Amino acid sequence: MMDGQDNLNSGNEETTVERREQFQRNDISKSLVFVSPYDSRQNSPSHQGSELKKGNHFSFEMADEKEDASGSEIAMHNVNKQRDFDPTLSEKERLSRLADAYSSILTSVGEDINREGLLKTPERASKAILYFTKGYGECLEEVLNHAIFDENHEEMVVVKDIEMFSMCEHHMVPFMGKVTVGYLPNGKVVGLSKVARIVDMYSRRLQVQERLTRQIAEALDTALNPKGVGVVIEAAHMCMVMRGVQKVNASTATSVMLGEFEKSPRIRRDFMTMIGKH
Repeated sequence: MMDGQDNLNSGNEETTVERREQFQRNDISKSLVFVSPYDSRQNSPSHQGSELKKGNHFSFEMADEKEDASGSEIAMHNVNKQRDFDPTLSEKERLSRLADAYSSILTSVGEDINREGLLKTPERASKAILYFTKGYGECLEEVLNHAIFDENHEEMVVVKDIEMFSMCEHHMVPFMGKVTVGYLPNGKVVGLSKVARIVDMYSRRLQVQERLTRQIAEALDTALNPKGVGVVIEAAHMCMVMRGVQKVNASTATSVMLGEFEKSPRIRRDFMTMIGKH
């Protein structure tokens, strides 16, 4: 039994080192995930890439596609490059297409789209889904709006309990919760409201919580080049409440630690203590 446990510990250490090296190579990386009481979903690869910085302005280039262990191709691009909707498609055209789709959905579930209560439902639902996914039309440079400032503050900055609403990409039902973000400045700080806006930009998309956590962390890391970043999200998923296992009290917690937050147990412990998780 001891030999087996030693092998297990050795394997865990090797996995940790491998993941750290992958991230440093700008390769596929995964978030640390804890789920309570349980969740069958697996970590999904994050989307990363390369960036070019010019002062407080950002320009980005696409990275080469890489393959995971199974051989499937994964488009690796920087999370801050995501402006994913087709800019040639007007809002009017989007609303029209969505309204037709919602009319089809209502008919398919057996509803009468001509009854009074549903006459404007396709139109309302179309406007709602565009708002729920408005983050596709935003990018980091615009969200920051030059609100990065030179500052010699060297202690940890933490923004706690940022309310977050998103939609599960698997079932297109909501998940909601709170985001806590911390970073160690490296000569620059960001306007506090911009941290919340970064959260909104990535949460207002079809998401999985694991990827959302990493996107927020990598966005701050790209914007500030800090000594370290830590992000923790706790959320309730309606796909676990309204369907499937129907566990009303289940919550999911995810975390991503970059830089000194990953390397230094003391800094990580201080962060978790500050946010009441230690």
